[in-house]
Amino acid sequence: MFVLSRQGTAVSQAVAMLVTSALVVWTFSVYTFAQAANVTDVSDTLSDSDISAVSDHTIAFTVPTGSAGVEAGETITVTFPAGFNMGSVAFGDVDLEVNTVDETLAGTPSGATWGAAVAGQVLTITSGSATIDADDDVVIKIGTNADGGTNQITNPGSGGSYEIDITSGTGANGDAGHTRVAILDNVDVTAQVDTTFDFVVSGVNTIGASVNGTSTSATSSATEIPFGTLSAGVVETIAQRLNVTTNAIGGFVVTVEQDQNLLSSTGADIDGFIDGAYTNTPAAWQAPGNNISDEDTWGHWGLTSEDSDLNTDEFGSDLWVAASTTPREIFSHDGPSDGTTDDVGSTTVGYQIEISPLQEAADDYSTTLTYIATPTF
Repeated sequence: MFVLSRQGTAVSQAVAMLVTSALVVWTFSVYTFAQAANVTDVSDTLSDSDISAVSDHTIAFTVPTGSAGVEAGETITVTFPAGFNMGSVAFGDVDLEVNTVDETLAGTPSGATWGAAVAGQVLTITSGSATIDADDDVVIKIGTNADGGTNQITNPGSGGSYEIDITSGTGANGDAGHTRVAILDNVDVTAQVDTTFDFVVSGVNTIGASVNGTSTSATSSATEIPFGTLSAGVVETIAQRLNVTTNAIGGFVVTVEQDQNLLSSTGADIDGFIDGAYTNTPAAWQAPGNNISDEDTWGHWGLTSEDSDLNTDEFGSDLWVAASTTPREIFSHDGPSDGTTDDVGSTTVGYQIEISPLQEAADDYSTTLTYIATPTF
């Protein structure tokens, strides 16, 4: 009996060990199944984080390694906390991308088409037959950033940090994750730039200097244009340099006008080009008409500008208009200028005079030129 008892005990112990080993093996095999985990690299990028602003949302996450992912018929949910107003957001305002590939969305799932719907604070995206695997990158766009999207989500009316919940997959094997967005007042950035405007007139003190297709015959200063003693049939040309420096957004315009004809104390005058017609459209220079019956034709003078992009008529080479009491635009630009670049911050103007043998003698012909420079800030 004693021997039989020991044999029975040994058999029982062997059976018990086999059962225990089987339980251990079964236990380990259970934990090799996919388990729920946290989705990774979760983020939500807003197009506008201002209080009460309407905003697009770009939600991104990665399905964790070892996950069952999203199987056919399962869902992805995005839950926004109280305070976010979902408005009229619907499937047409949602894009789903898996590994950068756009998935087809509709109001309800069907085959490879996913369904997307908003109920309360929750956006639910439901699979028909499509699946998402472990390690897949998922991007959900909500708002006008979605292809064809028109409706956006309105941010809460108070600032703070708000948690957004995400689930990927359904049931015991579903994965979950959370991210946060900060809602805060916009920051107003202000600055002030003082206005600047400098206008300088300077002489051209070189005889033979080029001015719009002709050459100077005398020098000038910033305040004088001295034609000197005139001879019949001899053209005299003098130039001045104009420089403008400004930060005016609309640029500037410079005009010039005379206070009268070149007038002598005797009452004789030298009229405006051409023959007293006071031509305002640039024309080629011509000698005075020298008509004994018309004193306007006995002598005239005019001006030209090298500015090639005037707001008004451009002069072109050796073209002239009259100096007159009507302001004439001679220099302009449509933005800030540096005071040095030709046609932008710098130009040359020329003044030309010619008399005929009939021009009355006098030693004190004079007039005053006025430059007016007007910036537009």
